[in-house]
Amino acid sequence: MKKPELLAPVGDFEKLQMAIAYGADAVYVGGKQYSLRANAKNFDLAGLKQAIDYAHSKNVKLYVSVNVFAHNSDFSGLYEYLLNLKKMGADAVIVADIGVLDIASQIKGLDIHISTQANITNYQSAMLYKKLGASRAILARELSLKEIREINDRLTSLPGTFETEVFIHGAMCVSYSGRCLLSNYMVARDANKGDCAQPCRWNYHLTEAKSGEQMSVYEDQRGTYILNSKDLCMVGHIPELLASGVSSLKIEGRMKTAYYVAAVTRVYREALDDYFESESLYMSKKDYYLSELKKSSHRDFFTGFYMGKPSDGQNFTDTNYNTTNDFLGVVVDYDASNQMALIEQRNKFSKGDSVEFLKGGFRQIITEIYDENGTAVNSAPHPQQMLRIKIEKLVEKFDIMRK
Repeated sequence: MKKPELLAPVGDFEKLQMAIAYGADAVYVGGKQYSLRANAKNFDLAGLKQAIDYAHSKNVKLYVSVNVFAHNSDFSGLYEYLLNLKKMGADAVIVADIGVLDIASQIKGLDIHISTQANITNYQSAMLYKKLGASRAILARELSLKEIREINDRLTSLPGTFETEVFIHGAMCVSYSGRCLLSNYMVARDANKGDCAQPCRWNYHLTEAKSGEQMSVYEDQRGTYILNSKDLCMVGHIPELLASGVSSLKIEGRMKTAYYVAAVTRVYREALDDYFESESLYMSKKDYYLSELKKSSHRDFFTGFYMGKPSDGQNFTDTNYNTTNDFLGVVVDYDASNQMALIEQRNKFSKGDSVEFLKGGFRQIITEIYDENGTAVNSAPHPQQMLRIKIEKLVEKFDIMRK
């Protein structure tokens, strides 16, 4: 069995570095144009070139999201933009709109992945996209493992190769494959243009028309979050995912933090590697994987539609994220001669704190902290301050310090 690609989300250059440092085989990014995450920092053309070159230097693939639902005005300059991506060396573009697909297919050698927002729920649609020039389908999130296996079984009967990709972790959308009109209707922010206000996370009441009386849809005096989905988590079902025949396992989260990208990518990398080393090793560590994922910001977990239509997918009580660990800083450099690490601070830490190093896999008490001038200090309260601290074991660049 071939090991699937682990695909991580990237919203800026720091997240790119983190995704790669923590084990991604490929990453997906958005450009300033034609991408459905307007609030992510995204990359201009110069930034995309830098990102592609960096990823390739680490033998990692980079896919560029061009998944806008295009209006007439969006086609002005689109061909030139896609051609630039091809010249830069982008490994694929991710498209949802069939008109965008038509333009992309005119550029020889440009790999095309069909976005989950194209709603591919059957083998007939997947085969059609293959005929239209695509090399991969990112399947709709509403599919069960059984349906995914049926699609892949059909695709293997076709000449040539055609890959499938599925989401395995992260936020779920209440709308069908993420195609939502709520945000546009309620606050004039178009989710299908990348500007979603996430109204599915809001608190709702049922109102009786004549009296105007508000009634909770759920037995909770604060109202109910009837549209608010739990987060997808499939770390405990790696064997079933692989048996379905998928080629790529995708983590959601281009707007999440660098810590989230690093921590989640690390867990799935470890789970996949463990499974291919020994299924019994993987099975023995399932509780550990889950506990590690819970150390990153998350809502309650569920398995989406993979096991059939879910009965427990909504969080009716609140929209809060859960987290148990703080991202304190990231290692910039380490001097083994004096065991001093240069740390870029992200959240306050102090002497006496017990901290963990994510890549190093060890804990220690902070005993010494020095500022940029070499002055000993008791705490690090300033965001992104550069400090040196004593670390007892070898650490690498991009190792995350957390509490």
